[in-house]
Amino acid sequence: MARKDNHDAVALLKADHRKVEDLFAKYEKATGAEKKRELAAEICKELTVHTRLEEDIFYPACEGAVDDDLLKESFVEHDAAKVLMAEIESGGPDEEFYDAKIKVLAEMIHHHVQEEERRVEGLFSKARKAGRDMDELAERMTSEKQELLETIRSEGLPRPEAVTLERTKLAS
Repeated sequence: MARKDNHDAVALLKADHRKVEDLFAKYEKATGAEKKRELAAEICKELTVHTRLEEDIFYPACEGAVDDDLLKESFVEHDAAKVLMAEIESGGPDEEFYDAKIKVLAEMIHHHVQEEERRVEGLFSKARKAGRDMDELAERMTSEKQELLETIRSEGLPRPEAVTLERTKLAS
């Protein structure tokens, strides 16, 4: 049976990447505190869900198939982004460094996405080459994404949890 792109884990993750890139571009053009606040909240929501999908499902599935150092770097990059997201979520566009934090977060995410999507040497390519079941991973990620989004709708955005920083929740 031919695989449909929307049932492929890498395609799902890349779609998330494109969505966040678009949100960063919209933020860069935004004027007005309320619009910036809305876009920043959407960016943080999308990144929170995306990092959870990678950390809970995709990265563990890559263990043994992808260089351990590459996976460790990915977790650390996520945690660095989570630190900035916590700062962004607790602040507002009227603060002196708010726009700078969004800009640095965008640059960090851009770098991270490049490492995941690189041809041949990227995390996604290596996972495919190792024969990971991208359809099964996509099913699991789609299910978890729906659960996470429902939780966010009912309870709000959870505080980012740093995996590599002694497994502590980032201070509010």
